[in-house]
Amino acid sequence: MSNQARCIAVLTLSLTACLLPLSQTASAAVWSNTELHIQFGYLETPEFFPGAPTGEKETTIFTLQHASGWKHGENFFFFDVISAEDGGFDDTDTYGEWYSYFSFRGDKGPRAGKLKDVRLIAGFNWAPDADSIKYLPGINLQWNCSGFAFLNTDLMLYLDDSVGIAGGGAAPGEDDSWIFDVNWKRPFHDGKFSIEGHAEYIDGRDNEFGDKVESWILAQPQFRFYVNPSVAIGIEYQYWQNKLGTQTDESAVQALFVWAF
Repeated sequence: MSNQARCIAVLTLSLTACLLPLSQTASAAVWSNTELHIQFGYLETPEFFPGAPTGEKETTIFTLQHASGWKHGENFFFFDVISAEDGGFDDTDTYGEWYSYFSFRGDKGPRAGKLKDVRLIAGFNWAPDADSIKYLPGINLQWNCSGFAFLNTDLMLYLDDSVGIAGGGAAPGEDDSWIFDVNWKRPFHDGKFSIEGHAEYIDGRDNEFGDKVESWILAQPQFRFYVNPSVAIGIEYQYWQNKLGTQTDESAVQALFVWAF
């Protein structure tokens, strides 16, 4: 089976598994939005150790993304299926993140002023191919900012629960760290266009061998043109300093297709 066929198969199974529980709780949601993204570009292979092969690879990423709001907060997750042009790093890999936000204000409505709400975060990052699991508890600040659909700042712990090489995993375990993230959506021209995405900083740490995992900065802004309320096209720019904790830097533009349903 080709990489593309495997990607489609994995994404189909993931879509079914994710939407079944969501459909059962849809009546409890105040709002919800689910999107399928397809991105295409040339992404860097990190240099995980000196002399390891690096360079750009033709890469397609299929993403299932969901956000929904309920009485006491919001849920957000995405699941990536990544297909590179040849074997090695990112050859039909998978990766997912889940975040639940809990507001003590419930349905009392947002605060007046610049600060809209303060919420607790329970986050989970999962890279099954690397046997990597991270837990991200923290605090979310929602901001009232004119013209923005949303603007959030998140401060979270970055707690490693991977089995590591010693436990038979595919990647070394790491020390705990912390992460700061800014995420936003800014529509304009009556919603026909938008600039949205996130930028994060993760502090450096050591792995189980005592090697340094570099702190990194990752920014992924998207520019979208909405053909209609359900379909958008555009680009995603990815800037990644010290990609995945290596000393490889990335600056890449990817074509973007979005289908909302």
